[in-house]
Amino acid sequence: MDMNTIEAVVPTTDPAQWRAGDAWLAGGTVLFSYGSVSIRRLLDLTTAGWVAISSNPDGVDLAASCTVAELYELPTHAGLPNNWPALELVRQCCEAFVASFKIWNISTVGGNICTALPAGPMTSFCSALDGVATVMTPAGGQRQVPVADLVVGDASTSLAAGELLRSIHLPAAALRATTAFRRLSLSNLGRSGVLLIGRLGDEGGLVITVTASTKHPVQLRFGAAAVQPLAGAAVVHGHLFPQNPRPDAAALRRALDEAIPGTLYHDDVHGDPLWRRDMTYRLAEEIRIELLQSHLPDAPLADVYLPEGN
Repeated sequence: MDMNTIEAVVPTTDPAQWRAGDAWLAGGTVLFSYGSVSIRRLLDLTTAGWVAISSNPDGVDLAASCTVAELYELPTHAGLPNNWPALELVRQCCEAFVASFKIWNISTVGGNICTALPAGPMTSFCSALDGVATVMTPAGGQRQVPVADLVVGDASTSLAAGELLRSIHLPAAALRATTAFRRLSLSNLGRSGVLLIGRLGDEGGLVITVTASTKHPVQLRFGAAAVQPLAGAAVVHGHLFPQNPRPDAAALRRALDEAIPGTLYHDDVHGDPLWRRDMTYRLAEEIRIELLQSHLPDAPLADVYLPEGN
């Protein structure tokens, strides 16, 4: 889509140059799809030269300008530890885009997160692995915020005017976890209507991250995952259930009831809120069974269930 309100394109990565009427330009796949009648300048990040992906024993760092195509190749990078099985999520979440190679080669991790669509698979991926975003401010400083807290609603973030998402850190402790991935859409090649990711850490703590069905990410943390923050994190985020390390079906249902009010389920052409709710409960139970049965065989199990009233 042509944007006929643009007066200038400014190559910069400095938030101090931001002014009212500006927009950050990374891949631009959403910006040019939706258009705008208010944007006057594009602050162009395409020549930033940021290293797309780097890793060390502490985890993986993704530049906000890392493309989906570059991220997709991460599991094949040489030198990665063998004990990071959660990298399996990389390709599962990239494929949730259901987009052409043209989009994959342009769309960026940071752009997908900052667009803040409930179905944004990069939000799902980074939230599920306790990704921490580094945000540059117009005053010249930086702040860190969990990706799960960066997206606060449909097309809404906690970014202040002029702030710029610089990178996302994925901690090694989360990458060492065993994961389970579930996704549903109303059609074979449709936008995600429900996307849940489960994570079982070395310490036995279970984390379930709900996205796509809700307007913003929702995390449920059980047992040790609700007590001990991952390395590099000051506090534990999400809905905490420290006294229940191995939730049964009923406990998981109560946790979902507590964490997700009915008004938080998203409503658009890609799924009715009641369908999204029912499928959230169903997929969460599938994840619970998969992770606890496979790795904690003494955990109580039960049949798949639906919320009350169904």
